[in-house]
Amino acid sequence: MKKALFIDRDGTLLREPSDEQIDSLSKFHFVPGAISGLKALCGLGYEFVMVSNQDGLGTPSFPEEDFLPAQNLLLETLEGEGIVFDDILIDPSLPEDNSPCRKPGTGMFGRYMDGSYDLPACWVIGDRETDRQLAANLGAGALILGEKSWPEIVSAIRTPMRSVTVERKTRETSVTVNINLDAQPASDIDTGLKFLDHMLDQIAFHGGLSLAVKCIGDLEVDEHHTMEDTAIALGEALSKALGEKRGIGRYGFALPMDDCRALVLLDFGGRAELVWDVEFTREYVGDVPTEMFRHFFKSLSDSMRANIYVQARGENNHHLAESIFKAFARALRQAVRRDPFNYSLPSSKGLL
Repeated sequence: MKKALFIDRDGTLLREPSDEQIDSLSKFHFVPGAISGLKALCGLGYEFVMVSNQDGLGTPSFPEEDFLPAQNLLLETLEGEGIVFDDILIDPSLPEDNSPCRKPGTGMFGRYMDGSYDLPACWVIGDRETDRQLAANLGAGALILGEKSWPEIVSAIRTPMRSVTVERKTRETSVTVNINLDAQPASDIDTGLKFLDHMLDQIAFHGGLSLAVKCIGDLEVDEHHTMEDTAIALGEALSKALGEKRGIGRYGFALPMDDCRALVLLDFGGRAELVWDVEFTREYVGDVPTEMFRHFFKSLSDSMRANIYVQARGENNHHLAESIFKAFARALRQAVRRDPFNYSLPSSKGLL
């Protein structure tokens, strides 16, 4: 689906004069940071749409010949910097007209509301409360100049917080996973299996992310559905949080732990595969059957559409399991790390 940045003109791109109407070249001054900000947003897949209320444009009190020179100079200056607007939406009505096309009304936005645009992924960039209201009416995000500087607006668009909540409900389980890849490490885990809780805590801490998991499962039957559905929900949350995967490391880690060594290789390449080379010598570690660890990572691999290669050796089965989860967490941390100055896909195919 397509995406757009709906950018207010006066007060956001051009500094507003005291009379709040840019109707002559003498009043033409850029807002500091606007040009460099727009240049930094080029090439991210967004259409640029200029949006403006111009009170009484085309009337004797505000003839178009007073407006057009400044508007044309604005567009020519931006084009000279490699910034091209795909659409320009200008409403000439007066406030007392109560026009549905006047911001924050959406009368001018029909083509953007026909289902072809991913509006929750779009942004309204402005400097007034009406711009925030317009964003709410469109179902888009709002970034208000004054609350944020232009560099902060650019950062919010280029590197938004990657946070999602996934719910999975079946006849056997009810699972909720909330993950934020860009928050400080924190965890709130309750699956009903204490050792699994301990392992998921390792993913949060060593993965450098915030993770909350709540699972109510049919443990009176056995541990299978709880571990399987938790892994599926976690994998789905990771996949959704990564979004288009632009700028991520993609690959990820080996570590020693006491008597154990664990190697976890990870690739968010869009294809699911698990290679498992681990031998446990106990039936259980804590309250978790050791046979379920492989199934957990197989379900995780399938759900997050990633290749996971696990090889581990050691004598103490508790250490063996924990070293695998820690190594996976470190691989995850490396793979999801994002370079804010790189918006390319880490793939020669151009698709992940």
